[in-house]
Amino acid sequence: MKHSPLIAALLTCVTAAPALAETHWTMASGYPDSSFFTQNIRQFIEAVEERTGGELKIDLRANDSLIKLDAIKRAVQSGQIQMGEVRLSSYGNEAEIFNLDNIPGIANDFGQAWTLMEAQKPYFDEMFGKNGMAVISYTAWPGQGFYTDAPIESLADLEDLKLRIYSQQTQKLGEELGAEAIILPFAEVPQAFATNMINALWTSAQTGTDVQAWDYVDTFTYTGTMHQKNAILVNQRALRALPEDVRDIVIDEGEKATARGWDMAKAAGDERVEVLREHGMTIADAPEDVLVRITEIGDMLTEEWLAKATDDEKAVYESYKAALEK
Repeated sequence: MKHSPLIAALLTCVTAAPALAETHWTMASGYPDSSFFTQNIRQFIEAVEERTGGELKIDLRANDSLIKLDAIKRAVQSGQIQMGEVRLSSYGNEAEIFNLDNIPGIANDFGQAWTLMEAQKPYFDEMFGKNGMAVISYTAWPGQGFYTDAPIESLADLEDLKLRIYSQQTQKLGEELGAEAIILPFAEVPQAFATNMINALWTSAQTGTDVQAWDYVDTFTYTGTMHQKNAILVNQRALRALPEDVRDIVIDEGEKATARGWDMAKAAGDERVEVLREHGMTIADAPEDVLVRITEIGDMLTEEWLAKATDDEKAVYESYKAALEK
């Protein structure tokens, strides 16, 4: 059957048009490409774009290059960006639930951290849902330790350090250990060292390599102690606007990113310690009196947390403790 030249031209245009309309999202993260958090996100993005045939493309702006880490949650909520990675413990001033795995002794290893995540998920789903967001992935941090000029051989060696920490809970930890504890965002650490605002860090081996701690200090003293979580947040309106099959892929790949991220965190804990060692840093385990004091402080902070927490938040804690006993 012959068509008129106009119809033939229109059919040609329809045939040449893309079968699927592309959707472009912007995602912000506070960590550099060397971080396993960022590497995990990039694998997530690649999988989503491949499985959707390019129907959803995600532009990751890492290392605080678009939005500072502490401001990412608000940017996702407002729709300024569609996705973002946040450190949950940064929001302890908003709700006590964010402080729970920021308490020394609550989650001392990856297994406990996973159990705590599962106990918190229903609460976070409801909390973020009420604010127009959804959590599609969680990733744990490796254990924490002290970065100092001199070795830590006893509790007395922590006194009067100008210690960079990152939350209200870790500030109390630092103060109870005798240090001057200063809350600073990750991106401000190099400048703080350069201006002598700080002379020590409390953080993981991952962050230590991210900021090239060997440029400022000589020793990493590992304590384990805490395994907080990062989360990938999505703006709910943007998620609902996707075709159902694309939305399902995003959620599915988020779950895969959680499992993969936990494995990457375990590997990074060991690998990053070796990077520190390769750059001349001394690696040591914390002395017994330091670990005992950290445990005592953790018990105190847990009691304070329970006194402040809502009934629903306490229920999360009780659910977690019950799960550990099974």
